[in-house]
Amino acid sequence: MVDRSGLEALTAEAPPHGLPGHLVGFVEALRTRGIPVGPSETVDAGRVLTVLDLMDREVLREGLACALLRRTTHRATFDGMFDLWFPVAIGERSADVDDIEMPHTNSGDIDIAALREMLAELLAMDDAEQQLDQMAALLVDQLGQYQSSRGSSFSSYQALREVQPQTLLAKILAGLAAGSDLSEFDTEVARRVARGRIEGFRTKVEAETRRRVAERIGRERVAGYGVARQAEDVDFLRASERELIELRRSSQRLARILASRLAVRRRHSRRGEIDLRKTLRKSMSTGGVPIDLVNRKPRPGRPELVLLCDVSGSVAGFSNFTLLLVSALREQFSRVRIFAFVDNTDEVTRFFDPHTQLDKAMARIFTESEVVGYDGHSDYGSALRSFATEFPEAVTSRSALLILGDARTNYRDPELLVLQDMVDVAKHAHWLNPEPVNQWGSGDSAADKYRQVIEMHECRSARQLTEVVSRLLPV
Repeated sequence: MVDRSGLEALTAEAPPHGLPGHLVGFVEALRTRGIPVGPSETVDAGRVLTVLDLMDREVLREGLACALLRRTTHRATFDGMFDLWFPVAIGERSADVDDIEMPHTNSGDIDIAALREMLAELLAMDDAEQQLDQMAALLVDQLGQYQSSRGSSFSSYQALREVQPQTLLAKILAGLAAGSDLSEFDTEVARRVARGRIEGFRTKVEAETRRRVAERIGRERVAGYGVARQAEDVDFLRASERELIELRRSSQRLARILASRLAVRRRHSRRGEIDLRKTLRKSMSTGGVPIDLVNRKPRPGRPELVLLCDVSGSVAGFSNFTLLLVSALREQFSRVRIFAFVDNTDEVTRFFDPHTQLDKAMARIFTESEVVGYDGHSDYGSALRSFATEFPEAVTSRSALLILGDARTNYRDPELLVLQDMVDVAKHAHWLNPEPVNQWGSGDSAADKYRQVIEMHECRSARQLTEVVSRLLPV
């Protein structure tokens, strides 16, 4: 099929309301992926379409990004959605670059060795973007296609499996050096350039695969699993290392959001509750109509926060991020005490400060504190018991107790009575659980038992955690 870019590819699927309807569908898809796009941004995007050259796809991409995005962190998700809603082509892409042709052996099979050499040469060139795009399309079409029970489909893993571009680093470095002797610094720069180009080519293959699959099963379905999620929407228990790093970067911004919400609640709380008796007494002067409300005099006081956190491997992403978030909120409380546990509890407040680097803090927790007791497996009952025994003064009537963990006890005694005593003493007590509600009580989870003693909340993502914490933290 002939390659059709720009407006031709856009109109190939004949959206019901033409180009404006297609744009509205694109905006709705962005919203489903957590990007806030309002009516004013949508109108601006419509105006952008009237002044840009729709045949220039990259200009269209940048114009819509300027009109629709509010944060740079949204760009990766936007690009993934743009590639699905404004594809570079429909169907198989024709060969529009004369010097790109898949090498074959005498028997007619694809010559993998020659293909690897060709790819290494292209990645070593400074102006080979167009050729690399065509190479990615050829790989997906000729190596990435497979037959499933539902018909033909495409796989980026299968397309790259035999080529293995990550193993071409030495050849690309040799091409970048071009026979000259490089200094140690220049060699390191070239190595980073080569790795960036390899990763960029993998991205091209993955984008081409998503495009071809989207034509078969629908772009909405592909967008649901194939487009980068916002850091705030990543599931803590299923997050990749890259997603966890992005989460940590966003912790300061989320902390500012939480701090502003707490400040608003604190301002509102200064008004005090309505004093019904005094209000009714004052209404006697207006014939019993309570025109002027009388508020009780507020008794402000900065609360104390006690954080009891499971740092075992099963909930590491959730616990680490929440610890970092709460540490950034320390100024909002008169006192913050942080306790960590695996099967034994120890205070780790000293490892956290306004300039805490999480990796170093977590390393110190496991090397300098006593969070691991007997066998190093999660034991909530033992942790609660050691907390109550060794730190009996930690939870008081002024404390807000926040417990973090999945409540999976490895089938050991959950010590519900110990938890009940702490909840009775604390002014506020909440449990944040990163597992979905429908898994509470399954297997070795004691969440269904703990939730009868303490109020438990599902917190599977940073966005959900922010909403829950902003409601629960006392002012």
